[in-house]
Amino acid sequence: MSAASNIRRNGRRPGMNDTMSKDPLLEVNHLKKLFPVKSGLLSREKKFIRAVDDVSFKLMPKETLGVVGESGCGKSTMGRSVLRLIQPTEGEILYKGKDFMKASGAELRKMRSDMQIIFQDPYASLNPRMTVGEVIAEPLNIQKTYSSKEETREHVLEAMKVVGINPKYYNRYPHEFSGGQRQRIGIARSIVLHPSLIVCDEPVSALDVSIQSQVLNLLRDLQESMGMAYIFISHNLSVIRHISDRVMVMYLGHVVEMADKDELFKDPLHPYTQALMSAIPLPERHSKRKKIILQGDLPSPVNQPSGCIFHTRCFMAQDICSKEKPELRDMGNGHMCACHFCGKMEKGICGEKLQG
Repeated sequence: MSAASNIRRNGRRPGMNDTMSKDPLLEVNHLKKLFPVKSGLLSREKKFIRAVDDVSFKLMPKETLGVVGESGCGKSTMGRSVLRLIQPTEGEILYKGKDFMKASGAELRKMRSDMQIIFQDPYASLNPRMTVGEVIAEPLNIQKTYSSKEETREHVLEAMKVVGINPKYYNRYPHEFSGGQRQRIGIARSIVLHPSLIVCDEPVSALDVSIQSQVLNLLRDLQESMGMAYIFISHNLSVIRHISDRVMVMYLGHVVEMADKDELFKDPLHPYTQALMSAIPLPERHSKRKKIILQGDLPSPVNQPSGCIFHTRCFMAQDICSKEKPELRDMGNGHMCACHFCGKMEKGICGEKLQG
């Protein structure tokens, strides 16, 4: 029996069901997160940063939903709002059919134990005053999973083996490890309670390319052996393509496209997605692929454009785009797109030439 199987058997809380459900593990409806902006002394107008604006999606058990977009598009805020590490302004979050937004006290703590996060920066996410063993044991101690220190230590050592950290380093401190090793410690902390959902907030962006692949392969192996679902946030489309089952593209707090991974990379429908795809580095033989350069800067999330939020930078924009906001529509096979011209664009832009 593998180490991952051991941690699954020993760490699972009573009453959790191993069977694959046809119902969504997580359902997010019309999620919004607004941050108030301080106004001047004479200003009476209240302004808000619309970091997450009307985001809806479903996540199935054992599925990986990749979330991609430029820096500042609301990816991380969305992920943390789903876990209520940041309290959402509006919206509904259903976790295993229960209303997560209404949970409080002991119920909230119990539900959160099944929902974990891996942070972006392995240097800032670990307490430098705690040993590796103490860092990984912290969730177990908070949830009072085991009655004795010996049981807790045994389970922590098992988690260290699973992620590839030598158990003899139990009493060492985070500063004694490299960035890749620190991220493995963070992963061990996130899986020690055997959650059903992990939000991976750009977990490899701070690592060297050679280490990135090792951490990504570790996450895939853990998902396969422990049956977790991931919300995997990244700005790197190559990483998203490697690890995701479905992909959600965000722009300025909105979802502009969502589809199965293979479908999205084969036939991106939204102009913003096409621009992101065209920026992926390709070998020399694909150098003729048309590259799309977006004009202008990302608009302020305080004063978002009217109509389609992307029209100020869109190469396909027409009069209707500045006046009417496009709905996120199903273009077939669950391929969702929020554009007035989805499916009507010339192949020269979004088809063969883009794909190389």
